[in-house]
Formats: sequence, C-alpha cells, structure tokens
Amino acid sequence: MVRILWWRSVAVLSVALGMIGVIIPGLPTVPFLLVAAWAGTRGWPELEAWLLNHPRYGQSIRQWREQGAVSRRAKCAASTMMLISVILIAFSGAHDVIKVAVPLMLCITLLWLWKRPEPRD
Repeated sequence: MVRILWWRSVAVLSVALGMIGVIIPGLPTVPFLLVAAWAGTRGWPELEAWLLNHPRYGQSIRQWREQGAVSRRAKCAASTMMLISVILIAFSGAHDVIKVAVPLMLCITLLWLWKRPEPRD
C-alpha cells in the first residue's frame, strides 16, 4: 500500500509540474508527463491510460515509449528555450560558475536530444 501511494505521489507531482509547464514558458511539459506515465504504470494504471490517450500529449508519450523518439518540433522548441535561458543567464548577475556550467549542461542536453530519432509514421 505504501508503495502504491509512493508511485501515485510521484505521478501527481509530475502531472502538476507538467501542467505548470503549460503556463510557464521554459518549463517543459512532456518530460514531466513521461515521468507521470512511468510512475502510473507502477501505481496508477488509470492515470497512465489517461495520459497515453490524452489528445494533446498522448502521442508524444507513446512515441517516446515505443520508439524513443522526439518530434522535430519538440526539439526546435527545446533548443529555442535553452538558447533563451543561456542568454538570460549570460546577462544576469549569476556567479561565473553558473554562467559556464548551465550552458555546458544545456549543450550536452541538446546533443543528446538531437541524437534521438524522430517519430516514424
């Protein structure tokens, strides 16, 4: 019972963060929903089914699960948001370590992202 509550808590938190991402530019939505669906398989199958059949996000979740694929549109959107983040950090009063570390991590993330296959039809 505790285990199911744990997985449901992870799923609910992930859905909440994903929904915040719908409102706040720069905060991703689909990665949080991927985590929610993953947690749902372990403790909340109804939530998982709802996410997989969601009219807007279900296809992205299914493509990731079945093919490890990310659409070109999602890659471009993520790249744009990361570039904006790097620019904002560069002109902020952040410590120099942050100004170097964050762009470096984002570049690594971009390399990984663009190496992911695009969905097959």
